[in-house]
Amino acid sequence: MRAAPRAAFAAVTVVALVALGWTAWFCLRPLEPPRVPFDFTVKGGSSLKTVSRNLADEGLLPEPHSFWLLGRVLGKSGSLRAGTYRIAAPLTPLELLDKLASGDALPIEIAFVEGTTLRQWLAQMRAHPHIRMTLDGISEEDMRSAIGVQEGALEGWFFPDTYRFLAGATDVQILKRAHAEMAGRLARAWEGRDPALPLASPYEALILASIIEKEAGQAAERPTIASVFVNRLRKGMRLQADPTVIYGVGTKFDGNIRKRDLLADTPWNTYTRDGLPPTPIAMPGEASIAAATNPATTPYFYFVGRRDGTHQFSRTLEEHNRAVARYQLGRP
Repeated sequence: MRAAPRAAFAAVTVVALVALGWTAWFCLRPLEPPRVPFDFTVKGGSSLKTVSRNLADEGLLPEPHSFWLLGRVLGKSGSLRAGTYRIAAPLTPLELLDKLASGDALPIEIAFVEGTTLRQWLAQMRAHPHIRMTLDGISEEDMRSAIGVQEGALEGWFFPDTYRFLAGATDVQILKRAHAEMAGRLARAWEGRDPALPLASPYEALILASIIEKEAGQAAERPTIASVFVNRLRKGMRLQADPTVIYGVGTKFDGNIRKRDLLADTPWNTYTRDGLPPTPIAMPGEASIAAATNPATTPYFYFVGRRDGTHQFSRTLEEHNRAVARYQLGRP
């Protein structure tokens, strides 16, 4: 009777020793990546079993079960963090598990272009697989509160740049960074502004910078374009900037600006209303902010596109009409 328990104990001991030996062997045996660098993505909410199966299918793990069991034994099966991971050299399963649990993932990027609008930014983030949207369906007032924008509308208050983040970052987190960047750059530009500038606040400079951004086809022309608008503001002339009209038309704009658009009164129609529009019309870049706060000194009050991305600048309406006839209507 005593022999049977001893045999059972011995069998259990052998099994435990084998399991311990296997665990030590598996944990410390380097995994060779199928290619270098080897990148893979863990989606939000993925289970360790799913990740193990995917890594086995891609050739990093010899089979999926051992890695899954290891994570269960160590209590890390529920602590995986979403992200895109890179393996550039052999690593052990323990190191791989720690990497996934700590979120040692590659930074992910999103690039916002100068002259785009908040509506376009939100659509771009909505389409990004690694950004978590939290602002959809809420009012602009609630969006302002969530992001921390204190002055003016949301439009224009985010600096266009490339932003890096980890998978699962929210739209609010990214917009907060872009807003802080814009606020800092605008404050510095306003501090160094031309003292004769006919603008009352940094926000007005932001509005003007957004118009310059939409008008400028060539970077070198920004200060001159700024001078035209500043000269008009000083004289009390309407800005008559087509991009402001287009912004007022909104999603109904079909790509062609028509006479009826120029006559349709909206808060952003600078053909029908004096001064600056009430808000920016896009996200301006550094060069446009610099031009708005330190425009060139010129005698110009008009400009028209030459159809090659540059503009012809004029001092008088007569000169401007001749330029329009030549460059827009094809007359000599």
